[in-house]
Order: sequence, then C-alpha cells, then structure tokens
Amino acid sequence: MFADLAPLIAATTQWLTLAYPASGGALAVALCEAQARQAVTVAAWLRYPTATDSALAGVTGPGGSAGLDRLSGAGEDPDDAAWRCWVDEVVASWAAGLLADPELAARAVAGLTRGARTRGTPVEYRRLLAPDDHDRRAAALLRHPDLIGPVAALHHERLLERLGAGQGLTA
Repeated sequence: MFADLAPLIAATTQWLTLAYPASGGALAVALCEAQARQAVTVAAWLRYPTATDSALAGVTGPGGSAGLDRLSGAGEDPDDAAWRCWVDEVVASWAAGLLADPELAARAVAGLTRGARTRGTPVEYRRLLAPDDHDRRAAALLRHPDLIGPVAALHHERLLERLGAGQGLTA
C-alpha cells in the first residue's frame, strides 16, 4: 500500500536537496536534508490527506521532475530516471513555499495536527518551523526566497486554497 507516501517523499526530498544543495560538509548535508524532508512530508500529507488519495497517487504516479528540472535549470541524468519519476511537482512547490515562508509553514503544520493522518502520532517539525543557526547556514540555498521562489510560486495558490479549506478535501 502506498499510504505512507515514502517513495514520493524520498524522491521529492532528493530533488530539492540536489537542486538547492547544502553549503558545508556532511553535517550540513544532513541538516539540509532533514529540513527538506520535513517540508516535503508536510506538503505530501496536505496534498494527499487520506489513504485513498495516497493510493491513487501510487497508481497514477506523481508526474516526475521534468518540469521542475526545466524551471530550475537542473540537467536530467538518465541514470536518475528511476527516482525522478517519483518526484511530485506540486509537493515540491508546496514544500518550497513552506521552506521560504515560516508563517505559511506554521499554518500548514497546524493544519496537519488537526487531520486524521497524524492524529495520535507524535510528529515534530522543529527543523522546518524553528531552524537554528546551523540549520539556516546548511540550507541557505534551500530557504532563500529568491532562489526557491520560482518553484514555490508554481502551485502557491493551490497551497493557500488547501490551507484555507481545511483537511476535508481530497487531492
């Protein structure tokens, strides 16, 4: 069952961290990935709020990274085709918006805590919501509003609609 969205979250996180890499060593890479993964997880759960939505995403496929690659200028490596097909453009856009706008991220996480998907599950998003200096330095490119802005703008209105409409809607 595709209800946990793990392949989609992993691929979309990888795309974000390759398009907007960490600045620094191995610790910076890990901190940058943690922030991207938290943002992508929130965005994926907002986009696919029910197990049915998640299962449909698994059947139809999330669409891949081709549009994002063109927008960001990233070159597609044929060896990366397997994981790139699991990148979800809307989830990447929403995650970029959450990384660039702390208030929007707080609204999104608050919306998740009221939803059925995370009910009863202790989930922490400290690196997304309250990054410390190490987090900010590690993800300077990933959180820079001017750099990530074009990706965030792709589906920004849909994110605002989702946050305003509550969690009862399906994708």
